[in-house]
Amino acid sequence: MLSLHKCNEMDKTFRIELKVRDYECDMQGVVNNANYQHYLEHARHEYLKHIGLDFSTLTIDGIILVVKRIEMDYHMPLKSGDLFTVSCDTERISALRFGFNQLIHRISDNKLMLSAKVTGTCINRAGKPFLPPVIDRAF
Repeated sequence: MLSLHKCNEMDKTFRIELKVRDYECDMQGVVNNANYQHYLEHARHEYLKHIGLDFSTLTIDGIILVVKRIEMDYHMPLKSGDLFTVSCDTERISALRFGFNQLIHRISDNKLMLSAKVTGTCINRAGKPFLPPVIDRAF
């Protein structure tokens, strides 16, 4: 799986490039819908690394990032061997919630394959929502 980190300086959009692997496809020869969540999650984790935050270190420090909601619109299917980008734009949703607006585009023709909005928050070890300064600054 390719994973090239890019951040467009004009619009501050973070992007990674990936390639569809054969085993990610279903019997119809297209990417199984569940795998799109893996692509989106991988891009979010890479985005956090890009801005200096490590998912596992945050967890060890008692800052547990969790997904509250995912909305996905499938536009066209990816197929085995397709190269594609996953982008991330972030937004603050509320005092305790933040969002990732994500798009998947096929590289060969720049077609939009999927659009998603992922809403997240942080919980502490007791399971209570909170937003520590290190995360607050990122959004």
